[in-house]
Amino acid sequence: MKAIWQGAVLAQSADTVVVEGNHYFPADSLHREYFVPSGTHTTCPWKGEASYYSVRVGEQENKDAAWYYPEPKQAAENIRGRVAFWKGVQVVE
Repeated sequence: MKAIWQGAVLAQSADTVVVEGNHYFPADSLHREYFVPSGTHTTCPWKGEASYYSVRVGEQENKDAAWYYPEPKQAAENIRGRVAFWKGVQVVE
């Protein structure tokens, strides 16, 4: 699977975990040069507190386009160390 935005491959891996329709990529599959830490946090009742990255490709920025759970609840332990995407980031085979 590949995560693509503005023509840039943000992450690529054959090992994704699908939860609620979202592909969670291993953190080591991210092309880190495109990621900027964000101060945004949200809470999921069964996964825990999510943290976000904004994605920057050239002069374009997609705020909070990637998220992850640094300390997921036990029910979501399978996504520890993984990152998912939204906000126009395409996930394709």
